[in-house]
Parts: sequence; C-alpha cells; structure tokens
Amino acid sequence: MAVIGVLGAGAWGTALAQMLASDGRDVLLWAREPEVVEQVNSGHRNELFLPSAELAPTIRATGDLSDLGSIDILLAVTPAQHLGAVLTSLPSQPRDLVLCSKGIEASSGQMMNEVAAEASPDSAIAILSGPTFAHEVAAGLPTAVTLACSGGEEQWARLSPEIARPQFRPYYSDDVVGAEIGGAVKNVLAIACGVVDGLNLGQNARAALIARGYAEMQRFGDALGAQRETLAGLCGLGDLVLTCSSTSSRNFSLGKALGEGQSAEALMADRRTVAEGAHTAPVLLKLAQQHEIAMPIVEAVNELLSGSNAQSVVSGLLSRPLRAE
Repeated sequence: MAVIGVLGAGAWGTALAQMLASDGRDVLLWAREPEVVEQVNSGHRNELFLPSAELAPTIRATGDLSDLGSIDILLAVTPAQHLGAVLTSLPSQPRDLVLCSKGIEASSGQMMNEVAAEASPDSAIAILSGPTFAHEVAAGLPTAVTLACSGGEEQWARLSPEIARPQFRPYYSDDVVGAEIGGAVKNVLAIACGVVDGLNLGQNARAALIARGYAEMQRFGDALGAQRETLAGLCGLGDLVLTCSSTSSRNFSLGKALGEGQSAEALMADRRTVAEGAHTAPVLLKLAQQHEIAMPIVEAVNELLSGSNAQSVVSGLLSRPLRAE
C-alpha cells in the first residue's frame, strides 16, 4: 500500500490520519507545530489538538513540506485561510489532492477548489465533506461523507478504495461546487444556532433557524451552480444538522459564547483552534450581495461578529416582514 499524506495536524487532520491508518496503512502527517511532530513520533499522541486519541504507530509526522512532495494522494486539512500558502510551498507534481477544509478564502472570495487549482495546477482536485466530528472519526465511530471528484468517476474509482474504511463510508458526487458551498455556509449558520442556544431561545427556534438557514444555503447554491441534490445530502443538510446541534462544533461554541454575552473580539483572540465560520461570514455576505441573494441569517451573523448585541440582532430577525415560505 502506498503512503497517503495529510497536510495539517489539527483535530480534523489528525483524525483523518488515524482513520486512514486503521488498516495498517502508512500515513505521513504534516504539522506546522514542532511539538506536535514530536508528540506524534515519540508518543503516538497529539495532545495539543486531539488529546483523546491514541494514534496508530504507522502515522509519522513531519514539519517539512518537501517530505510530502512525492506522495500521490494528499488530504489537505489546513485552515481554509492558509490553504493557498501551504499548497504553494508544496513541491508540485501530478497527484490527487483531496480538500478537507471548509470555507471561502477571505482575501479573494474564492472557493477552496479555486484556490487549490491556482496553487497546485498539476493536481486533480476532490472535496471531502460531510457531518464529521473529529473525535468520533478518530474513535472509529461510523461516519459517511461526500467525496466530490472534479475528475468524475475515473477519479472516484481511483480514490474511493484508498479512502474508504469499514467505519468511514464515502459517497460519490461530481458536484465540487455544491460540496464546497454546503461546508462553507453551514459553518456560518452553526454560529447562528449557537447564539440561539446561548440566549436560551429553545428548540423550536433552533429548528426554525436550521430550516431557514438551509433555504439560504440552497439560494446561494442555485446562484453559483450547485446541484440541489448535493445540498440535500451529507455535505449540505447532513453537515448542517450536526454542526448546529452540538458544542463539539467550534462554530456552534463560538455562537453560544456570543449569545451568552462574550465579545467576538475576545473570543477570536483567545482561540487556538479555528472557527472557520467567523472568517467565512463576511466574504459569504459580500458574495451574496453581489449575486443579489437574500441571506438574512448570514447578515445577522456578520452583525454579531462586528460587535452588535445578540439580543438586538435576534429581535431584528424576528421583526422582518411576513412572507411566504
């Protein structure tokens, strides 16, 4: 079995490495932090980002991107805002590059597949997205995801046997745009659902927000050419339901803290792990306005992240004119 590479040793990257190594596969994990490289190699742990997992001995960590230069299959799990820089520093060669980060690049407004295509032009791009909490994947609990392949069924036939495991089941799609939109938009909506929880507004309000947020996701997807079936699947609705329902979601936890009255500035400054929705929200709103797409929940999240009072923002949403669903 050939070595698989994983770029990024945060919780999700480490969990994916653990999943890939579950059948004895050799996995090379790139970490930015020297202490993570040391912990993985000497103690088979990542105490910084995924302390709950005892890692397989076939996972080896490195801090040198050139070590991954000759690997044919790479899973890119770096934070969305750093993906382009990491890929630009990686030696270029024809390979399958599976993007596992969810977001929109704030500086350019580009989706991750567009960023990767520019930074790694020799790569065949795929998107892995779906309802996934890192600690559950690392523990070997059953998980299903979308694997959207820009190279169609030929790339799927090449990649799926390398990624699938008994407890990790990918489903095929050729809708790269839809898979990306689902993952990016749900992060922003999860912040809103966390606010509902932080304000103790109840389960009815959260269910309504998920449904109306999903409508915003579909409107945005329609405008950018996504397939509605994709957004109704694992990487859209499935991921939305998961991350809007649990403090295991970094974005939900951020929103909950905002709802409880903590300041966005302090929360963002104090976080080692990244709540991607906070970076995605402003650029998502800008794109929505450019395409004349109504996304009032996304607009409300931006107000919160800019320092507005959570209760007043929610009151503004509830006072919108009545209309057909």
